[in-house]
Amino acid sequence: MTLSSRTLPALTDENRAFWTGGASGQLLIQRCDACRRWSHPPEAACATCGGALHPESVSGEGTVFTFTENHQPFHPDVAPPYVIAIIELVEQADLRIVTNIVGGDVGDIRVGARVRVVFEHHGDVFVPLFELAQDAL
Repeated sequence: MTLSSRTLPALTDENRAFWTGGASGQLLIQRCDACRRWSHPPEAACATCGGALHPESVSGEGTVFTFTENHQPFHPDVAPPYVIAIIELVEQADLRIVTNIVGGDVGDIRVGARVRVVFEHHGDVFVPLFELAQDAL
């Protein structure tokens, strides 16, 4: 993907920390003050207990839950191939992010492979992407 081809999110009170945390190198995910469960995508209240959610920094480490390598030219400005993945963060078994895996060789990507967050900067937005961790290669 090229920088100019990415569709950027509209920033809201709920998602602002997630999309801007990369400015300080942090992946910020909402966490419930009451039950302490992590919650993604960003919401107004905890889906488990209804408690208040506040952004907290996570490690940015996870594993590939699933992925696909796209070869279809769905958008004229986005040249295939590129990898779309669901990453499960280490902080919680069901804490998952839909993203792209960037860098490296697509042939090295496997379900369960360890990954780490990197950020793609677009004005106020820092898109969290993932790359294979060095020990996963």
